[in-house]
Amino acid sequence: MEKILLDTNYAVVSHDDTLSVGKIVWKGTVTAIEYKNTFLVLLDYAKTHRTDYFLSDTRDQGVIGTDNRKWFEEYALPEAVKLGLKKAAVVMSGNVFKKYYVNMILSTTNRFKLPAKTFSTQEEAMVWLKS
Repeated sequence: MEKILLDTNYAVVSHDDTLSVGKIVWKGTVTAIEYKNTFLVLLDYAKTHRTDYFLSDTRDQGVIGTDNRKWFEEYALPEAVKLGLKKAAVVMSGNVFKKYYVNMILSTTNRFKLPAKTFSTQEEAMVWLKS
């Protein structure tokens, strides 16, 4: 069962304890503080609840600045791997800025040997995460 950890005008953060999946569904543009806080809520929960998989639905996410992406690569991702993350999936649309952002993130996941892929729907992403 999915538990809502944060529900704001810019993102919904949830966790399914049964499937060990943390999820962020982005709703729009975020400030640097909002971006970081969204991930920190999930990372904090993962300290006490098994989180093998992560799904980020970026279809409605605004443009993410370089500083936020660097923070994700240098802090959030290493922390998630340290807490046991085994696979990550990103649901995205075809926006050129989004593709650039996601490709940069995926190149970072390779450094951690973390399997990560992009998908068009959450359903496709969940099938892959559970495989």
